[in-house]
Amino acid sequence: MFSASQSSKAQFLDKARQAREERRELKERERAAVQIQALVRRFLCRCHLQKEIRREVEDFFGSAESGASKRSALSVFRIARKLLFVFNHKEDKERFEKLCRCILNSMDVENEPKVWYVSLALSKDLTLLWIKQIKDILWFCCEFLKQLKPDILQDSRLVSLHLTMLVTFTDTSTWKILRGKGETLRPAMNHICANIMGHLNQKGFYSVLQILLTNGLARSRPSLSKGSLTAIFSLALRPVVAAQFSDNLLRSFLIHIMSVPAIMTHLATLTPERLAVIESHDLFRKFIIFLSREAQCRDVCVCLEGSHTLCLLGNLVYLGSLNDKVLEDETAHFVGVLIHMLSYCQKYVSQKKSNLTHWHPVLGWFSQSVDYGLNESMPLLTKQLQHLWGVHMIRILFSDVLSKKLLENQEIAQLPTQPVSPQNSLPMKNLFKRAFQKSASVRNILKPVGGKRVDSAEVQKVCSICVLYQTTLTTLTQIRLQILTGLTYLDDLLPKLWAFICELGPQGGLKLFLECLNNDTEESKRLLAMLMLFCDCSRHLITILDDIEVYEEQISFKLEELVTISSFLNSFVFKMIWDGIVENARGETLELFHSVHGWLMVLYERDCRRRFAPEDHWLRKDLKPSVLFQELDKDKKRAQLLLQYIPHVIPHKNRVLLFRNMVTKEKEKLGLVETSSASPHVTHITIRRSRMLEDGYEQLRQLSQNAMKGVIRVKFVNDLGVDEAGIDQDGVFKEFLEEIIKKVFDPALNLFKTTSGDERLYPSPTSYIHENYLQLFEFVGKMLGKAVYEGIVVDVPFASFFLSQLLGHHHSVFYSSVDELPSLDSEFYKNLTSIKRYDGDISDLGLTLSYDEDVMGQLVCHELVPGGKTIPVTNENKISYIHLMAHFRMHTQIKSQTAALISGFRSIIKPEWIRMFSAPELQRLISGDNAEIDLEDLK
Repeated sequence: MFSASQSSKAQFLDKARQAREERRELKERERAAVQIQALVRRFLCRCHLQKEIRREVEDFFGSAESGASKRSALSVFRIARKLLFVFNHKEDKERFEKLCRCILNSMDVENEPKVWYVSLALSKDLTLLWIKQIKDILWFCCEFLKQLKPDILQDSRLVSLHLTMLVTFTDTSTWKILRGKGETLRPAMNHICANIMGHLNQKGFYSVLQILLTNGLARSRPSLSKGSLTAIFSLALRPVVAAQFSDNLLRSFLIHIMSVPAIMTHLATLTPERLAVIESHDLFRKFIIFLSREAQCRDVCVCLEGSHTLCLLGNLVYLGSLNDKVLEDETAHFVGVLIHMLSYCQKYVSQKKSNLTHWHPVLGWFSQSVDYGLNESMPLLTKQLQHLWGVHMIRILFSDVLSKKLLENQEIAQLPTQPVSPQNSLPMKNLFKRAFQKSASVRNILKPVGGKRVDSAEVQKVCSICVLYQTTLTTLTQIRLQILTGLTYLDDLLPKLWAFICELGPQGGLKLFLECLNNDTEESKRLLAMLMLFCDCSRHLITILDDIEVYEEQISFKLEELVTISSFLNSFVFKMIWDGIVENARGETLELFHSVHGWLMVLYERDCRRRFAPEDHWLRKDLKPSVLFQELDKDKKRAQLLLQYIPHVIPHKNRVLLFRNMVTKEKEKLGLVETSSASPHVTHITIRRSRMLEDGYEQLRQLSQNAMKGVIRVKFVNDLGVDEAGIDQDGVFKEFLEEIIKKVFDPALNLFKTTSGDERLYPSPTSYIHENYLQLFEFVGKMLGKAVYEGIVVDVPFASFFLSQLLGHHHSVFYSSVDELPSLDSEFYKNLTSIKRYDGDISDLGLTLSYDEDVMGQLVCHELVPGGKTIPVTNENKISYIHLMAHFRMHTQIKSQTAALISGFRSIIKPEWIRMFSAPELQRLISGDNAEIDLEDLK
């Protein structure tokens, strides 16, 4: 009974709970339904209201367009308030455009204050509301400007409209209400404009202008009109001027406006009046002084990152080129700012491609993100940067150096008679005489004299400028040659810079710079940067000058100065190596070494081709060959580096001994030398006298590399097929080698040709008529290598340019085909260089980028570049034509033959063995010394 009552009670409670939950759910549904209905009604009501407002706005503007009476400012204000209440960017784009036009039209009406939209600012009740409304309208204008593309015609019209709104209501100059008696209101109205401009700045006004400028200008041809660009720049300048050039506004202007690619160039082209405004406000000076504070400059660079920092740099350089007075007054600050900005970019310049780098047209591989949208404007940016190494700016920056007058010597310089090496094509005595009799007044030869304190203001200034240009060279990697060409354009800059260097320190010259290497101070780094810049520029200059310009016209440097400079460089590089500095060199020190060494080797190779230095000039008297050989035996690093970089400081005869020692060591290592316990492997070959070349080729070309280096015994068979008497103890092989080399180098065989004039040998361009001609050249290379390997002297006079290729010099970045051309054809060289000096229009000569050659009675046209026979030679490409022609004659025509011969030669002679010889010295190694016998010495 009890359990039954309990069960009914539980059921009752359960039903009551369910009923409660049902009632609650019902109430929830009712509440939700009411809420949904409210939302729907609100949405429908809002839609209805928006539709009504938009209809009202349409009717308002429709009646205005139909020519009805002019609308009062109050009615415009009210309709604008309604439009802004329901404003949607997509739906109300056209209505907003009509509102803007209506407002601007009201401002143009004459003598009707009630129509002027700005008149509401004078109403006590509406002032605050009007200010808020105009702020909203102007910001919506900015929002639209961010989305518009100036290169589209319709968008360009809207750009003009929105810019006009911004220009009109951020300055009181066009407000008719302030004319006459209204002038007393101007301060108050100016305050309202300042308030509006401040609001826009807080919302990101400069970012809007930057986007608009970039869209319109970051392209090969600007799409912004003169009026639009004028308006944008005026708007950008207003906050800066109003804030009296405060740091905060200057920073925004630099980051957002001055970083737009080539904006200053576009201003100069489209609206030069804006540049006059910049000058009137002395903005360039203000920019430089602001950025001269390191923290502020770093902040700007970090905000911009590399690509845009470079754009800012270009605009500053362009402004500098237009403001000589400021540049002269603020040289130190200007140079410091550019160094800091270039150094910031340089941190991210990479030497190679990787997953973390991006390609930049000016900086090369760059480890920061690159804005590829700026690529179209890179040519304009490069033109701006070119002003930095243009003549005008160099004259201003290097004024302290260029203002120096090099001392004049009224007597004609008496030159010592110098020996003439056989490879020189012109008598040196007559050459010197012609060069120095051009003027009755010859300046003194510049030599280290010392006397100028390195901590003086003048020296520090020049050092800073050198640091600037050196940083430019290492940062703007893709236009490095342009920069070097610009820096070497003035003939007197480099000699005067050398004169300046000669005056530094107590004694001048070497000692000061060697001390700098051991001092890790900022002053030392700057002095070394000066030396590095001098070396880089001078090397570039000498590389691009031909022999006439160096030896006869003596452009920039006199020959005696090249002797002095080369002596300085030789000693400097020797000290760097011998004192152990190069062994542990990193970063800037290593770059300095390569710079000085590169300049030294260019001078040395020029001297090897055509002597300008005295006998034994390149030798180091304080270096004993015996000491060097001992250190090489002990594998001392400095001795190895010396042999690698400046072997010419060792006398030639000692290098020949060293070469023979290297060969002997290899023979011992390969077991090619007879000892008491073992005999070397001997290769026996039988050669018919009548078919010496054919038999030698067939039997020797198949030999392995080691067998070719080993002992080869030759047995000759005469014309009757009988073995000739005699035992080969190297003498018969020597005869065989000499005979076979004599045959293969005979021009009649057409494997080799002789140069015009001195009849020196080089591979024949038409040698391809021989079957297997490349295998023949490889065989010739092996035979020549074998002769050098065994110390057998063969009478084979090679052309200088071919010896350079044998040494691998043609792979050097400083190698010039034009310099070597006289050794191939001196007459052809004169004709080519006459094109370089031709004063008229070179296109009148009817030349094309091609070379016509008579090949076995048939005229063959070789194109120097693809399609070259249709490309005329002009004044713009004539230098390229000269280099292409020289390269074709000496390299392209005989490329495969030379490669085959070098491959054979290097299979016997290691390249590093002969790198210690110059081209003339390699000829002496092959053919022996042709010096006259000293009979007195033999007595």
